[in-house]
Amino acid sequence: MGCVTRIVIIGGGPGGYEAALVAAQLGADVTIVERDGLGGACVLTDCVPSKTLIATSTRMAVMNESASLGLKFDGGPDGIVGGLQVDLGLVNKRVKELARAQSFDVAERLAYEDVRIVRGEGRLTDPHTVTVDGTTDLPADVVLIATGATPRVLPGSEPDGERILSWRHLYDLPELPEELIVVGSGVTGAELAGAYTSLGSKVTLVSSRDRILPTEDADAASVLQEVFLRRGMRVLPRSRAAAVQRHGDSVVVTLEDGRKIEGSHCLLTVGMEPNTRGIGLEKAGVKLNRRGFVEVDKVSRTSVGHIYAAGDCTGVMMLASVAAMQGRIAMWHALGEAVQPLKLGWVAANIFTDPEVATVGVTQKMIDSGEVNARSVMLPLFSNPRAKMQGFEDGFVKLFCRPSTGIVLGGVIVAPRASELILALSVAVQQHLTVDQVAHTFAVYPSLSGSITEAARRLMHDSAY
Repeated sequence: MGCVTRIVIIGGGPGGYEAALVAAQLGADVTIVERDGLGGACVLTDCVPSKTLIATSTRMAVMNESASLGLKFDGGPDGIVGGLQVDLGLVNKRVKELARAQSFDVAERLAYEDVRIVRGEGRLTDPHTVTVDGTTDLPADVVLIATGATPRVLPGSEPDGERILSWRHLYDLPELPEELIVVGSGVTGAELAGAYTSLGSKVTLVSSRDRILPTEDADAASVLQEVFLRRGMRVLPRSRAAAVQRHGDSVVVTLEDGRKIEGSHCLLTVGMEPNTRGIGLEKAGVKLNRRGFVEVDKVSRTSVGHIYAAGDCTGVMMLASVAAMQGRIAMWHALGEAVQPLKLGWVAANIFTDPEVATVGVTQKMIDSGEVNARSVMLPLFSNPRAKMQGFEDGFVKLFCRPSTGIVLGGVIVAPRASELILALSVAVQQHLTVDQVAHTFAVYPSLSGSITEAARRLMHDSAY
């Protein structure tokens, strides 16, 4: 009988627990060291809670905008559409219960695979030893660092959990913020600003750039910003926050140009910092970049051959799906299995606003700059028959393909449940399908997915191959 590989994973989020499942199924002796709870911040405070809150806000927005479908609600002013209110206490109770339930499900799955769980804070005391809380030593043949990241704060404007908030404080709020100032217009800022607007807060979104979602598809950002403005959000472009101060039951955000914005609460969404300090990485020889993220290659290896890293602590596309794949790849590689290196061009991403924004493959920016030669088509969602039936007017389907072969290179979908629709384009990109093949695929009529096959038909006829 061969020697069993001892694997110690620091961190029980998606990068850690998915890696543990792979390693256990391959016969390794696996231990996860987790400080806060299985599922990590993703399940307990970040992704699962925020998307649960957003599900409520999306339902609220749909109900509030249902007049065109012939729906009226008693209890509103003059008996017309309106009168909907959110019970934030019940919403947050549901959010926390679902997070705990998901964490329990992760624990059950790991227990089934005989993965050992050690509660505490782990650090490398030498390249082959993880010490938990300074007392328990765990010898390791392979180590995986999956410690995640923490919300960045503005110096001097640290959250107090009551009026100045990071998104990890939101689910303890007793009441809906009356006037919420969201600092930062990236993915998290846009998602939560949109959610609280739909729930009934008066929201001001402070963006340091010309528009919201500055690193995303410009057409998608434009649609989303129009929706936000129509729903009553105030968006301040080219406005960088310098300081946030609390004054009793209110907050004041001071911008770098001297302007001041007053509200009841301020939510900081200004990026993430890796959880890599004080866990012995430098002592073990693991290289960090200038921002403190762990440097890894395409198979999740660090600068030390038997030490791997996965997830937000690497700074590689901070998505749960990427973290999970990094963890799986690390274990396949460490245990001698055939493995395909991480391909970021295959990663599908979604912004859980209303409507959602989903992307995969090459971007419009890459095409416009000449980096990628491609043909494209964009179909507005309001031309889709199912969208008309459901009253959806905001959004589009955009598809990119190679001019000569028609191979699908990527796309953007802005629509309700774009996170589900994008799978068709993900498969097309990963399997190198042509627009002909997509165009000849049956789509249900009527359906939003019909716009994907219609876009492919447009490119099929327009392409020169």
